[in-house]
Amino acid sequence: MSDRTVGQRWLAARTRERTLSVTTLAGEFHAPSLDDFFPKAVLFQGTVFELDRLMLIRILMSAVLIAILMVAFRRPQIVPRGLQNVAESGLMFVREQICDEVLGKETGKRYFPLIATIFFTVLFLNFSGVIPFLNISSNARIGMPLVLAVIAYVAFNYIGIKKYGFWKYMRSSIVVPDVPPAMHVLLIPIEFISTFVLRPFTLTVRLMANMLAGHIMLVLFFSATQFFLFDGAAWMKGLSPFSLLGGFAFTLFELLVIFLQAYVFALLTAVYIGLAQHADSH
Repeated sequence: MSDRTVGQRWLAARTRERTLSVTTLAGEFHAPSLDDFFPKAVLFQGTVFELDRLMLIRILMSAVLIAILMVAFRRPQIVPRGLQNVAESGLMFVREQICDEVLGKETGKRYFPLIATIFFTVLFLNFSGVIPFLNISSNARIGMPLVLAVIAYVAFNYIGIKKYGFWKYMRSSIVVPDVPPAMHVLLIPIEFISTFVLRPFTLTVRLMANMLAGHIMLVLFFSATQFFLFDGAAWMKGLSPFSLLGGFAFTLFELLVIFLQAYVFALLTAVYIGLAQHADSH
């Protein structure tokens, strides 16, 4: 028997051993499909009103937000207690720490309903990412972050155009004062892209990417726990407490991210409104 034939048989044997080992350790592997990221419609399939799982979660969390606010302020008391106290604390946080801080008391009061709506919408839609059996934020898909970014985009541009008129607002937003005329060739395109293209883009992608990354990390931690307990080799069961603890710790971190993303989105909306209102001073 030639050395080449012996080598081929040895390689085939080693390949079979490795295949059996991987099968024993990891179980059967199923490659993810697009349905994992874009689930099929579960209601009204085949119509323009079809709804998939993420859309149903979005509707559910929106309904929960509306219900909480209705119950909290159904019979408001002078000295708030219980749910009213929690709701008022949230509203006061948005008004004092975002609206008043960025826009001032008078202007902040005017745009408080818009900024508070954005804050609580983002917050509640994010919360579904850590709720059992929901397990994903509908902001992890680009649709809702894009809608919220468009609302903010239309709002701050409308405010600027209403105050200055279209051409003066555009000129004030993209023309940097007190620079050599030759520099405008470079600065005007940069300012235009920064103000009218990157702002809605970054609002959308920041929210979506953070919530999607958090969802993926939680899936990895808890899927690893399930794998170690039920599909892995006997020695792997000892690893399950560590992956479970990692998943729990990251869930706490995700709660912080959920709040921060709502805060950052609302804060940037307020900042962009302030910049639009004072476009002629920068």
